[in-house]
Amino acid sequence: MQASGRNAGLGLALVSAFAFGGSGVAAKPLIEAGLDPLHMVWLRVAGAALVLSPLAWRHRDLVLRRPALLAGFGLVAVAGVQAFYFASLSRIPVGVALLLEYLGPALLLGYIRFVQRKPVTRGAAAGAAVAVVGLACVVEIWAGLSLDLLGVLFGLAAACCQAFYFVFADQGADGDDAPDPLGVIAYGMLVGALVMTVIARPWEIDWAVLGGDASVGGTMVFAPVLLAWVVLIATVFAYLTGVVSVRRLSPQVAGVVAFLEAVVATVFAWILLGEHLSTWQIVGGGLVLGGAFIAQSSRPAPATAPAAAVAATTAPDPLDLDREPSPAAKG
Repeated sequence: MQASGRNAGLGLALVSAFAFGGSGVAAKPLIEAGLDPLHMVWLRVAGAALVLSPLAWRHRDLVLRRPALLAGFGLVAVAGVQAFYFASLSRIPVGVALLLEYLGPALLLGYIRFVQRKPVTRGAAAGAAVAVVGLACVVEIWAGLSLDLLGVLFGLAAACCQAFYFVFADQGADGDDAPDPLGVIAYGMLVGALVMTVIARPWEIDWAVLGGDASVGGTMVFAPVLLAWVVLIATVFAYLTGVVSVRRLSPQVAGVVAFLEAVVATVFAWILLGEHLSTWQIVGGGLVLGGAFIAQSSRPAPATAPAAAVAATTAPDPLDLDREPSPAAKG
């Protein structure tokens, strides 16, 4: 049963990576058609919150049991990741934006080492160094940062939020009082939608953009179709399969599989949007993914529990403010 559960988790992680990877190629045409990036984020998160609202009602007890977890997941893993990612891809190619975001797993090592105060292997540190070298190639730093600087900074901010997505997704995974991941996602979307409503000011959305067509690689596609893909497939379906996979595997293993999201998004953007990367950017992307893979796979983890969960039993985790005494702790 344990092996079958792990295989199911691996399959869900793969499906989630492909679903997440298709978000950029559907969202960017809407942004280029005139939709503000923050409005795109609000539509994505609010649409997902509406779809998942029955799950939120079903798991309404989580509001009292895990308020800090729900708030953190909504603020960082939903609103933070999406807002910074869309802001980034509005200024730089989809593939580059995702490659920057996927420095998150390497940043997760810093959290493990300096916040949870657990040792990190030399292999993990070497992997992080390789990823940084890859980042230098992606942004072509020798050319004076040929990419839009603000777009790069937004991508790095998305990486920080993505690192904590893995942390929050695994919070409370163990123990008899473990919160249902579906409820965590539903309330995460609700919190994210509320936060983005204040930031994005959706009453200023140019609804005419959503009533027309958007160009996807020269082919005109009805805007609501693209929006539906972003909400239903690249958000609801992707988050559901992603968080469940983290629970069945572990943050580090699910993070390794999630690297495929960057590859999928880059290939989609190349084929559908005609976003060709330079040779050095392709090499750098490979180094980023390879370095992050090395860093994550080198992280020591007990066979019986995720490393983040074990860390939580030896030291209080500042992220889980309402944690109960049971051992608990996410490309």
